[in-house]
Amino acid sequence: MISVNSVTVSFGGFDLFDNVSFLVNPKDRIGLAGKNGAGKSTMLKLLSGQQNPTKGEISKPNDFRIGYLPQDMIHQHGRTVFEETATAFEEIQKLEKRLSVVTHELETRADYESDAYMNLITELTDINTRLDIIGAGNREEEIEKILKGLGFERTDFHRQTAEFSGGWRMRIELAKILLQKPDILLLDEPTNHLDIESIQWLEETMETFSGSVMLISHDRQFLDNVTTRTIEIANQKIYDYKTNYSRYLVLRQERKEQQENAAKNQQKVIDQTEALIDKYRAKASKAAFAQSLIKKLDRMDIVEVDESDTTTMAFRFPPPSLSGKIVVTVEDAGKVYGTKRIFKGANFILAKGEKIALVGRNGEGKSTMMKMIAQQIDFEGTVQLGHNVMMGYFAQDQAEKLDPNKTVFETIDELAVGDVRKQVRTMLGSFLFGGEDIDKKVRVLSGGERGRLALCKLLLQPYNLLVLDEPTNHLDIRSKEVLKKAIMAYEGTAIIVSHDRDFLTDLTEKMYEFRNGEVKEHLGGIGEFMEKLKLYRLNDINAKSPFVKAKTEIKVEKPKADPQIDERAKELKLISGQISKSEKEIERLEEEIKLFDDKLSDPIQYQAVVNDKEAFAKYELLKKTLETEMQNWESLQAKLES
Repeated sequence: MISVNSVTVSFGGFDLFDNVSFLVNPKDRIGLAGKNGAGKSTMLKLLSGQQNPTKGEISKPNDFRIGYLPQDMIHQHGRTVFEETATAFEEIQKLEKRLSVVTHELETRADYESDAYMNLITELTDINTRLDIIGAGNREEEIEKILKGLGFERTDFHRQTAEFSGGWRMRIELAKILLQKPDILLLDEPTNHLDIESIQWLEETMETFSGSVMLISHDRQFLDNVTTRTIEIANQKIYDYKTNYSRYLVLRQERKEQQENAAKNQQKVIDQTEALIDKYRAKASKAAFAQSLIKKLDRMDIVEVDESDTTTMAFRFPPPSLSGKIVVTVEDAGKVYGTKRIFKGANFILAKGEKIALVGRNGEGKSTMMKMIAQQIDFEGTVQLGHNVMMGYFAQDQAEKLDPNKTVFETIDELAVGDVRKQVRTMLGSFLFGGEDIDKKVRVLSGGERGRLALCKLLLQPYNLLVLDEPTNHLDIRSKEVLKKAIMAYEGTAIIVSHDRDFLTDLTEKMYEFRNGEVKEHLGGIGEFMEKLKLYRLNDINAKSPFVKAKTEIKVEKPKADPQIDERAKELKLISGQISKSEKEIERLEEEIKLFDDKLSDPIQYQAVVNDKEAFAKYELLKKTLETEMQNWESLQAKLES
């Protein structure tokens, strides 16, 4: 348990926290909320011991173990991925060394009744308990399990850490922390460098983690799935909600409304009291009464309404220019870097107005495909844009590509043409760059500010195809929601790569998954896709680890055929055939009915059809038959689903 007692943190005369107190209990799952700059990251540094409070204290047990993952850190090189991850077991090595010493002393000493001997026995028990908790007996399997969960392949284990990007090296640090099995995990934006599969794996890991968790994240669904308590930092204070992020937003709004109502009622009392004071102040007989009212006002605790950071982006993409019906055609496309094949045989057609997502693990080729569509790299096969397609491309590192020596205004103004140049200041204002902010150099902007500026560039042309590679990186939750609404309202075509499930929900009609060098189409939403990923991972977990195989080979007999399963498979096949037959019959009936409808809508043929009683009876019979066949199809579908 960690106790934060009357903590104040000051910077240059400004209080970031003022006399805040709270407890972190065993197995708590806490999300830190608050606007940028409120002090969320500072709070994690205080709890981890990396920073000391100006006043107050933070107390925790002497043997309390903390795992802290900051947003930015210095990475060590000179080891392979597996070797670097194995350094997490430094505690095990020390414990095993001490265990050897304690065991030797117990074997050689004869003072069995002494306190010193009993202390050694107690220490021996504590060491063995700790070794069991942190998995001393199966280190290699634990390392493999964690690394694979975070997206590493077995072939990556023996590569040097220096070969990996900063995001992948951050995963190694997260793996080391998880392997140490601390009493509390302090995670600052842990999902920033994770793909969808790794985020889902981390959520499941948090469910079984035995310690406490406190985290900061801009991933709303991750917060909802992991946390059960939300601590908001606002106006130098903290507000503690025993619920997840989405429910906290509702309760916070209710709290603010209560504060506003209380403040209004209090102001009415103040106004009435001040009117009485003014009325009786000049009368000698009422002077004492007026003074008592003044003292009453002085003693009154003024109700404060929490300041809310309501500033957020507000924009819409300009109406797109007209394009052909087919916007992008991909035929037998693939990409090879050197000797490494990324993917092959990609085939899909993107129609006008469609919005699709490219999903899959990092390194499987999503961003590569985006570059191929943007014609930025060479590739195999065909990737062709349709007639009159104007493409706006947002690269994954778009924010980092901005010229650091230019101002915010110059960055947009130099690309604006025609009437758009007159609206540059208004456009920047809609992305929260107002007043003196537009004269700031890009190099002094935060990650979130750079992300907003990069997005602003997409409004400079009436693009009819948006190719957006991780557009939500560095954006806060509210900015993501604004961007999502803008894309949903956008009348053009969009291809999106994102690891944010809440952002993708209800945004795209279908997905293309990049996995093991292939590209597969998935119809349905991100929720259905995530369920499929769980099945993938279960199959992967059931696969034998090479470390386990090295110890013992287990022969597994091939299971005998189950007659019930075979019978069920036959039944399913039969029902599927009946459904297919019914669908063809429905299609035939609809075509015949349409021919009659066309005649009835033609003034010349209408009278002839109506007067032909036999033909009209046939028309009515077709409609009844169609209705019966539709009911039959629904019945078969229900039978198949059950």
